[in-house]
Amino acid sequence: MSQNKNDVSKILQDLENHIQGYSYGTSPQELYEPISYIMSLGGKRIRPLLTLLSYALYKEDYQEILTPAMAVEVFHNFTLMHDDIMDDAPLRRGKATVHEKWNANTAILSGDVMLVRAYDMLLDVDPNLLPICLKLFNQTAAEVCEGQQHDMNFERMETVTEEAYIDMIRQKTAVLLGFALEFGAILAGASADDARKLYDFGVNIGIGFQLKDDLLDVYADKEKFGKQVGGDIISNKKTFLLLKAKELANGKQKEDLDKWIAATEFDKEEKVREVTAIYDQIGIKSLSESKMQEYFDRGFAQYTALSVPQQDAYQTLLKLTQDLVNREK
Repeated sequence: MSQNKNDVSKILQDLENHIQGYSYGTSPQELYEPISYIMSLGGKRIRPLLTLLSYALYKEDYQEILTPAMAVEVFHNFTLMHDDIMDDAPLRRGKATVHEKWNANTAILSGDVMLVRAYDMLLDVDPNLLPICLKLFNQTAAEVCEGQQHDMNFERMETVTEEAYIDMIRQKTAVLLGFALEFGAILAGASADDARKLYDFGVNIGIGFQLKDDLLDVYADKEKFGKQVGGDIISNKKTFLLLKAKELANGKQKEDLDKWIAATEFDKEEKVREVTAIYDQIGIKSLSESKMQEYFDRGFAQYTALSVPQQDAYQTLLKLTQDLVNREK
């Protein structure tokens, strides 16, 4: 596969055309329109792209697996549709969420059909590979749901350990990235060892990504970030930063931090400023960067241990991942 700077955009275009050309169903219209709507909102399509790029490490005809790769994206968007209901979120990618545009019952039902359609797409897999792919997909899907439940449980808990938080983001976010990469490798006939290394690569990078998101929410350049800086502080979201600050805060810091967490009426900008100042005193930013880098390093160590025939594709996937790691928003 001759790789150049346009290859990722070419693969993405092929994927997008495939996604937009797919028919989920037509009647009743109220059931299927929300699916086409959420799938048309775009996004980076990172997960199916990882499946296609992972496949391309071993074989050149990635067009053969566009439908199975799309299953990963449909499943991801199904989780987003249901997550938005749970969070009562008004917006998704700058547009009204499905439950806002229609209603919660329609969003639940449309999400259910999305999951069914994801399984339909998986039936495109080589029958010899289908059992292992279905088993891994099911395991991943269950873990994503487990991670979401843990995240909701954390909202009611006074304290959450660092270990519990890392495991929650592993399940909620990282395992689907790991599966996307392992899936592509399996479809391309890679060795079980390489497929597992790609899974571990995706999981570790995924944990690093979420830790980076936590960090950017507080320390991002406001102009580049594209959304409110400090949203996690305002909502008392139990991120790595807050959990570490609660663990390490001394007398006065702890007193001030607890006061802001307990406050029900406050000026948002003041709360963000004051809590960030506590983080600065404790050195939370460097601790977070160090933890994030630990997972990125672990992931790239797995990636460099691969033995792949397509070196150009290897560099393409490596560069894509590095660009995601180095993003500022």
